[in-house]
Amino acid sequence: MSALVVKACGPATSIQDRGRFGYQRFGVSPAGAMDRFHLAAANLLVAAEAGAAALELGPGGVRLTAEGDITIALAGPACTLEVEGRQIAPFTAVRVTDGGTVLARPAPGAAYAYLGVEGGIATAPDMGSQSMHRRSGIGGGPLTVGARIPATGGGATLYCLPELPGGEMGPIRILPGPQDDHFSDEALAILTGAGYRLSGQADRMGVRLDGPTLPHRGGYNIVSDGIVDGSIQVPGDGRPIVLLRDRQTTGGYPKIATIISADIGRFAQIPPGEPVRFEIVTFEQAIEAARRLQTLVDGLVSALAPVAAPLTSERLLGLNLIGGVTSATEAVGV
Repeated sequence: MSALVVKACGPATSIQDRGRFGYQRFGVSPAGAMDRFHLAAANLLVAAEAGAAALELGPGGVRLTAEGDITIALAGPACTLEVEGRQIAPFTAVRVTDGGTVLARPAPGAAYAYLGVEGGIATAPDMGSQSMHRRSGIGGGPLTVGARIPATGGGATLYCLPELPGGEMGPIRILPGPQDDHFSDEALAILTGAGYRLSGQADRMGVRLDGPTLPHRGGYNIVSDGIVDGSIQVPGDGRPIVLLRDRQTTGGYPKIATIISADIGRFAQIPPGEPVRFEIVTFEQAIEAARRLQTLVDGLVSALAPVAAPLTSERLLGLNLIGGVTSATEAVGV
């Protein structure tokens, strides 16, 4: 079985699939890829299911060595891939030969990239998912030097995405609540009207926002209730925290709003220090945005194109480049 062996990696490198579902009532976080659209793109390029396990790369990226021949592809809003020192375009599958070196990382301007591995990563599932949850150790601990990442295999044809379908732009969309009544009347206006930046206090569990504080109405403690991806929780200091894939399943601070599911991947790709703006939408608009995102993911399959073979002298000699034979004396005007 072909595999990739970790030679160096940043602390945010992990194996993630679409997520772990059905266990939140037991306090088990769903985990899963921060940006499911680019996870799907990376997987489809290497003949894997859209929600299959891939390598999620954060700052620092990863350096790998191939064990056997293996097909890989990197996808992200901004990322770089080198194979044996050769630059490979993002959203393009490449065959790495046995012993070949791979260097992949998100580029400045994005937080995460996804390295798809031929057929998907073949690690054993834990509670129905291969996703790693760092704090609990479910799905395995952080990747370390020497870790072996096996490939399921089966990707013979190399594919690329010559034109990536365009995604949503503009402010990050939110729905008020579920505890917006625990805040003063102007709190939502502050959240949507003022400028915020992502602080350096950020990981897969959540990110604290730098900007104006949000005043509570009365106390800031509630009876613990459920938390979902995108919950915007506001503790006693009034500084909002956006909770993400590795979040806890319940919490005792009020949540003023929730990022819609279609925008969680977009929000996760904003690097620390960058600005973010929020916009309130209706429930119906949130459902329609989720449908459009799913349509984009479904459309990736039809957008795939075979990678053109490199134009080498050997390939040219093997092609029939002559379309016929004629005599110079038969040319017009002679």
